[in-house]
Amino acid sequence: MQRKVIFRGRLLPVALLLPQLAITFVFFFWPAGRAIYQSLLREDAFGLSQEFVGLENFQDVLSDPNWVNAALNSVVFSGCVAGLALGLALFLAVQADKSLRGVTVYRSLLIWPYAVAPAVSAVLWLFLFQPQVGMIGRWLNAAGFAWDYRLNGTHAMILIVIAAAWKQIAYNFIFFLAGLQSIPASVLEAAAIDGARPARRFWSIIFPLLSPTTFFLLIVNLTYAFFETFGIIHALTSGGPGQATETLIYKVYVDGVQNLNLGLSSAQSVILMVLVIALTAFQFRAVEKKVHY
Repeated sequence: MQRKVIFRGRLLPVALLLPQLAITFVFFFWPAGRAIYQSLLREDAFGLSQEFVGLENFQDVLSDPNWVNAALNSVVFSGCVAGLALGLALFLAVQADKSLRGVTVYRSLLIWPYAVAPAVSAVLWLFLFQPQVGMIGRWLNAAGFAWDYRLNGTHAMILIVIAAAWKQIAYNFIFFLAGLQSIPASVLEAAAIDGARPARRFWSIIFPLLSPTTFFLLIVNLTYAFFETFGIIHALTSGGPGQATETLIYKVYVDGVQNLNLGLSSAQSVILMVLVIALTAFQFRAVEKKVHY
């Protein structure tokens, strides 16, 4: 028997929604609106004068080779981070879902990295891959591989991808493990009785049933790579060497904070926001069709 909740007045539903609406307005709509407004202006470095320039800031951004380079870096970086974080998290979740001794401790340890701040995560990987004092960095150089992320752009990109993916694996692991535990055991047992091997059961039964979770995590991981990796990039490479690891979110910081070009920085923020919204909409239209609920 179902019971319907009926509000006798109109004020209570509005009061219950107000905290969430206030948070959304303060942390999303107000900054987004401010960025759109400033993207149409040209200000001096001290903010003493303003001039309305319309879409000139957007024209300058789109014609800037450095912005195009940052956009390409963002595509490579976000794709690698999302693929690596999702793949490793799914593998670890499958292992944690098995009946093993000490599996509870194993699951708890895998969740811990999510509590580490991005800057702290970057410093941990910096200590490991530093060419002179890092354990892995020294081992790579001793093995004959000239590892130096400070001079080689490819090495720097590999390092920030590893650091960013490691930070996100724990988040993905939680959702994948919850999805695996929601799959009825009777379905897998029936497949095993029919002679399906573990790999066949995974690709034919488990992975299709995890498609809603995978689709959700794909959007979250791409958004994370675009917006929430500034601390990692800033602590590890500062966009270098030679802008090899300068992504769109980091270039917003460089132009806005370091170069004090608020109009250009705001225009880049608006473009980045539009790109992420368009990417999410495309995923819902194209990718969600292949998701099995």
